[in-house]
Amino acid sequence: MKRTILLVEDDVLMREFMTDYFKKDSWNVLEAGDGREALELFELHEIDLIVLDIMMPEIDGWSVCRRVRKKSGVPIIIITARADDDDQIMGFELGADEYVTKPFSPKVLVARAAALLKRAEGTLGREEDVLSYGGITINKRAYTVEVDGESVGLSPKEYDLLLLLTRHTGAVLERDEILNAVWGIDYFGDPRAVDTHIKKLRAKLGGEGRHIRTVIGTGYKFEVEKRELE
Repeated sequence: MKRTILLVEDDVLMREFMTDYFKKDSWNVLEAGDGREALELFELHEIDLIVLDIMMPEIDGWSVCRRVRKKSGVPIIIITARADDDDQIMGFELGADEYVTKPFSPKVLVARAAALLKRAEGTLGREEDVLSYGGITINKRAYTVEVDGESVGLSPKEYDLLLLLTRHTGAVLERDEILNAVWGIDYFGDPRAVDTHIKKLRAKLGGEGRHIRTVIGTGYKFEVEKRELE
C-alpha cells in the first residue's frame, strides 16, 4: 500500500520538484500551497507523513505544526531557509521530528522521510513486541505507549527517545550518542534538541517520567528499581 505524504510549500516549483522525487519513490503525494490548505487536507485524508515549510501565507508552518500536534503524532519534517538554532529548537518544541534547511538534496529528503516513517511504524529491528518498565508499557508492534494502563500520545522522536533509553536501562547516554541514535549521524543542529524532547517526554509520562534521570554535564539515563520491574 502506498504511503501518503502531505507536502506543504508555497513555492510552486519547489513543491513540484519535491513531488516528482516522492512519486518516483512510490509515495502518494498531496500538495498544499499554504497553511490553511494544508490543515484542510490533513482533516480530509489519512496522512502518513508531513513535509512542512515554515514561511507561508495564510497560516505559517509553526501554527500548522502546533495544530497538527494537538490531534496527531504523524511524523513531521520541517523545511526552511532559516538555519538559526532558535528556529530549530522552536520546531522541536512544537513537535517536529526532523528539521531540514534549504538548499537540500531531494534524494536525501526522500530517504529521511522513509527512515522516519519506518521508525514511526516500529519496523526497524526485531525484538520483543511488548516491553514493560515500572508503569510504562511499550507495544512495539502497535507503536503505542501506556502509563499505568492509560494511552500516551508520543511523537515519533519522543517514541524513539523512550525506546533508546529503555533499551539501555541503567546506562548513561551522552547527548551526542542520543543525537546520533535518534536524529542520525548527519544531524548538525543544536544538541539542546535532546533536552527539549526529554522535557516533553517526561511531562507526557507523568509520574513515570522520574525514571529518566539527568546526569549533569553528560546526558541522561533510564532507571527503574527492581521491585518496579514486571
